[in-house]
Parts: sequence; C-alpha cells; structure tokens
Amino acid sequence: MLNYLQRIGRSLMLPVAVLPAAAILVAIANIIAATIGQNAAYAFFFNAGMGVLENLGLLFAIGVAIGMAKKNDGATALAAIVGFLVVDKMLDPENVAVYLGIAEKAVNPGFTNIGFGNVFVGIAVGLIAASCYNKFSAVELPDAFAFFSGKRLVPIMTALFSVILAFVLLFIWPFVYSALVAFGKSIIDLGAVGAGIYGVANRLLIPLGLHHALNAVFWFDIAGINDVANFQAQTGTKGITGRYMAGFFPIMMFGIPAAALAMYHTAQTKYQKQVGSIMFAGAISAFIVGITEPIEFVFMFVAPLLYVVHALLTGLSLFIAALFHWTAGFAFSAGLIDFVLSLINPFANHPLMLVVQGLVFFVLYYVIFRFLIVKFNLNTPGRGTNIPTSQVVDSADTVSTPSASKYAQTATTIIEGLGGKENITSLTNCATRLRLELADNTKINEAQLKSAGSAGILKNGQHATQVIIGTHVQQVADEMERQLEL
Repeated sequence: MLNYLQRIGRSLMLPVAVLPAAAILVAIANIIAATIGQNAAYAFFFNAGMGVLENLGLLFAIGVAIGMAKKNDGATALAAIVGFLVVDKMLDPENVAVYLGIAEKAVNPGFTNIGFGNVFVGIAVGLIAASCYNKFSAVELPDAFAFFSGKRLVPIMTALFSVILAFVLLFIWPFVYSALVAFGKSIIDLGAVGAGIYGVANRLLIPLGLHHALNAVFWFDIAGINDVANFQAQTGTKGITGRYMAGFFPIMMFGIPAAALAMYHTAQTKYQKQVGSIMFAGAISAFIVGITEPIEFVFMFVAPLLYVVHALLTGLSLFIAALFHWTAGFAFSAGLIDFVLSLINPFANHPLMLVVQGLVFFVLYYVIFRFLIVKFNLNTPGRGTNIPTSQVVDSADTVSTPSASKYAQTATTIIEGLGGKENITSLTNCATRLRLELADNTKINEAQLKSAGSAGILKNGQHATQVIIGTHVQQVADEMERQLEL
C-alpha cells in the first residue's frame, strides 16, 4: 500500500509540471494590466492561463493515469479523459438534482466543485484508467468483438468503471467534501501556526513520497483552500491567500543552498572538489527552479538529524511568513523563476520581505548544519565512509569519463546493480528518483548503484525500490527503458 501511495505521489509531478505555463501566461496578463490597464490583451492572456488552472482535475486524471500505468501509452491518457468526462457529466448539480428528486438549489454544494477543477476526482479517475490499462490492454476478445481488443478496450472499461465511481460519489461525496472542508478550515483557523504545522509535515513526508498528497489539500481545490489557483487568479484575501506557499521561498532559494554550502565546507579537503560539484548543482536547482530533492536526499538518510532540523526550519519559515502576511505564490515550486513572476502579481503582499527572511534563514541553515555536522561527526558527503565519486565504473571495473554516451553506461550499471533485466518488473521516475518494482530486492548491489552516481537507495518491502539519481533522472530512465526492451 505504501509503495502504491508513493507511485501516486510521483504521478502527480506530471500535471504539476505544466503549471508554470499557466503562471507565465497570467504573469504576462499582470504586466499588461500594470502598464496599460485591463484591456482585451490582458483578458486574452489571463484567460489562457486560467484555462489551465481551472482544469486541474482533468490534468491530474491524465497525469496519474500515465504515471500509474505499466507503460507510458496514449491509450491511458485517452481513457482518463473519457472517464473524467463521464464523471463530470453524471455529477453535474443539475443532473444530481434529477437523480435525487430534489431542487437543484438543495443539492450539496460539494457537487459544484466536482467538475474539471476537482483534483480528487481527477486522481480517482486516473487510477481507474491506469488499472484498466494494466488489466485489459492485452486482452483478446472473441472474433466478433476483436476490433475492441487490447488498447481499444481500455477507454471502454474505464468509462464503465467511471460510471460506478460516479454512482458511489453520488452518495459519499457530500460526506467526503464536508470532512475535507472541515479539515481545511481547522488549518485556516490555526492561522500562522497551521501553516507552520503544514510546513513541517510537508518535509517529513518527502522520504515516503507522500508530500504531494498533503500538498493537494492546501494548494488545490480539495478542501476549498486552492492556494495556487486562487493566488494566480487574484481571488481570496490579499495577505492570506498564498500563505501555504510563501514560506517555502526562503527555504528553497536560501536555506537549501546554505545547507549545501555547510556540507561542502565540512567535507574533507581532498574531497571538497567532488562534493562541491554535487552541492553546486543541487543548490542551483533549488535556487532557480525550487527542486530541492537533489540536496535533501544527500543528507536525508545518512544524517537524519539534519533532515528533522530541516523540517522544523521549514515549518518555522511558513509560520513567520504567515504571521506577518508576507505572501508570494508559485505555479511549479518556490524558486527564483516563480518568485520573479510572483513579484508582478498584484496579490503578492510584501514579497520582498521573503528575501530578507531568506537571508536570515541562509545564516540559520549554514550555522546549524555546520555545527551539527561537526559536533556529531555526521556522515555527510566527503566525510567518514560517505565518499563521493564523479566517475562511472562500468561492469569491467574500468573508469569511463562523461561523454555523449554517459547515460547509456549509467543505465547499464544501474540495471546490473538492480540484479539484471530479469529482476526488474516495472520502471518509472519522478523529478529525481527512479521508482522500481523488483522481483527480489535482495539482489541489489548498492555499491554498484552508487558507482553509477546514485545518491541513495530506499527499499520498501521485498519488491519496491527507489534509486536517487538527481535532476538528470529522466535521461537515465529513458535509456534504461531502451535497454530493457532490447
């Protein structure tokens, strides 16, 4: 079950990755509005951006379907669209009123939020579509129905199961919706403290890959908070909307780079050059794009004390930003790109104070991390047995330098380190990690995986495994898939 939830979390990265496009379009609209007023050009770009933000449910259905299927295939995406359209139409408030024999105004308000913008329904339909692909994509029907065999059967079965989903939601959705709203309101009622609690939990869930599920409650329209879309659309309350995003900017743009600098400075002198290249790349990724996993996974397992401190500091950052009503928003993550776009959003409230806060957190992270590493002799990169390598060792124990074929060699080494092709039953990836199902986890050669550049390995049970690669994970995964198909 845990691995299944982790795969869902990874699948959510696909639809989230398209959100920067919406942010850029809305940002262009804001520039136009700020310079020449709200005219036709403003409406043109604003509506273009909102066309994405108002259809997150459909995007999540497609993303989850593709991510959870055994193989990336267009049939899965088509099935997700079909299933989502079925549920959306069946649970339209006007139709719900007919089913229940009541006036439309008496329909539970939750049904007004179950359409294209509902991420919960999107995830559910995506799971159905993926399951149907995994189950029916290879089915052969009798000759009379042979045309509908295989992949053509997937959207048909998805539609049928989506009807069942709609029927179930017809009766349980009012209760689910009310419970989610109550949970959201409980966080809102806690104000800055609630934002801080969310920040701590967000970081602590990253090792399990479950942080995306928590994010969906506050960033999207599951519990009525919808922080991301409301901030971009400039709806809600200025100084409040965005409180579940703002505190991440000081952490991702300043805290994580400071942690990287502390680990670089505390590495043994002879290894600092190698450690520095790792830390510099990760720090740039965090600062510019807001992807922190390349640095977090460096110390997450080898120095868990640092990770607990990191989680607490994240909570503190969200608490401070929310307490003083400093708000900014993002469409992808809290990096420099989204921060600059946020500056031209009229809904941002004293966003430059987040930079001041970030500078303070840079000092906090650096001092605390360096003190703890030295005080407790933590096994961060370049210390103790945690010696980094920037080279790739092939199966013949020869050293190969980076070249145009570096991903091919890396993929080969990883496949061998995982026990060979026959031991790999499924392969997917998220922003920085390979996610695999293996026939037998005991066949893993961790030393060989680390020689291929892996920053860590996480095993769940007897079959599920995650291999931390870094921001070039997509290229490695693609090459692995090519080699596995040979």
